[in-house]
Amino acid sequence: MRFLSKRQVSEKIGLSRTEIDRKEAAGKFPKRVQVGFRVFWVESEVDGWMEALIEKRNHAAPDHHREMTRTQPPHQLAVD
Repeated sequence: MRFLSKRQVSEKIGLSRTEIDRKEAAGKFPKRVQVGFRVFWVESEVDGWMEALIEKRNHAAPDHHREMTRTQPPHQLAVD
């Protein structure tokens, strides 16, 4: 088990420190662990959060609009 600082978490997940605070306050990110005056996150919990996002993506319904725009032939202009 390993603790990560806010800077390390930010670098690991690619979100700003402010966005981490917002997600945590909204209950959408693992809670911090306070050690003295410092705060840390448990690396395995952050990894689990990342894995849950991947699972959500993998199980999401396909976006039919995007699929249709990729597979539709290009529009042709009517010529008189």
